[in-house]
Amino acid sequence: MGSLAPARLLATWFGAGLAPKAPGTWGSVAALPFAWAIQYWGGSAGLVLAASLLFVAGWIASDRLVSATGIQDPQIIVVDEVVGQWLTLACGPLSIPAYLVGLLLFRAADITKPFPASWADRSVDGGLGVMLDDVLAAVYSGLGLWLIDRVVGL
Repeated sequence: MGSLAPARLLATWFGAGLAPKAPGTWGSVAALPFAWAIQYWGGSAGLVLAASLLFVAGWIASDRLVSATGIQDPQIIVVDEVVGQWLTLACGPLSIPAYLVGLLLFRAADITKPFPASWADRSVDGGLGVMLDDVLAAVYSGLGLWLIDRVVGL
């Protein structure tokens, strides 16, 4: 797996996806400190930019792992959760309550996959399919985080 190592490292978000239980949740949790640093230094726009760049890199890395394993969406791939989590958090303030709410909202949206995330999960193959359903789930969780912040303040 030598030439696949960099793709595997990124796709598993430095090993978070290798957790034996709930790798997607661990990927989302592992995204939080990176998101905090990026949002602290670059604001929400910096977090969206970072998520966009990681989306492209994650697409490539995920495509390599999908091809190598023959599994359409291997559970060890969690870079998609990182991108979705970052996009969600970009819709709220830099605060611990907002990050906790954003984590819960994104995990709920990623697990339930409301349309069109469910369509992307079933219909789009390869690395793009791995990444796309989480970005679409982040639209719902980001909107939810934004609304909650506007109503109660986070």
